Amino acid sequence: MVERADGSPEAKRSFTFKAEGVSRMSQQRFADIANFLIEFSKAPKKVGAVAPSSPYLSRELIFGHELQNANVVLEYGPGTGAFTQDILTNLGDQTKFIAFEVNPQMTRILRKRYPTMLVYEESVDEVPKVLADLNISKVDCIVSSLPWASFDRDTQDRILGITRSVLKDGGSFSTFAYFHGLALPSAQAFRRALSTYFSDVSISDIIWRNVPPALVYNCRK
Repeated sequence: MVERADGSPEAKRSFTFKAEGVSRMSQQRFADIANFLIEFSKAPKKVGAVAPSSPYLSRELIFGHELQNANVVLEYGPGTGAFTQDILTNLGDQTKFIAFEVNPQMTRILRKRYPTMLVYEESVDEVPKVLADLNISKVDCIVSSLPWASFDRDTQDRILGITRSVLKDGGSFSTFAYFHGLALPSAQAFRRALSTYFSDVSISDIIWRNVPPALVYNCRK
């Protein structure tokens, strides 16, 4: 038995996570927190968080994806890579992984940390063009860290529409929302919109071991 992201036991999951030295992880996390605070102070609506997400949220977020068998996986708004390493660890040998990050500083960090990964300093609006340039028609999985509660309904609909258009039939999409913001009208609108764009939507338990606590939406086209 292992722990769920919310701390309760469950059957062993079929993905793995890279173990790193405590000292290295601590140094990197402190550096990431500092970068998040700086970038959040510059553009809070774009960054949407004051600290990188925890490993417990990461595990819940990628749990619903069949990464090992995927041909193409996208990540929206990876920041400094809180979920990126776990995604990379679980990809198949031939899987293409592409990240989209609009923040220049975080893009530089990602490119330095993961030099072989495709990282575009572009918004989700550019996803269809980038995929067309790479001769990719559809993708299997999309993992998103975008601050949906900071977006108006038109922006939410535009991004969800793009997401649905590039996702293959049966493809998976996951994202998360902070517990303290769930009552916001924009957060409630986003939650309702998911059922419009996806045939199946499931919601995780609250992941308390994250700052701030969050829940995950796992969706399938």
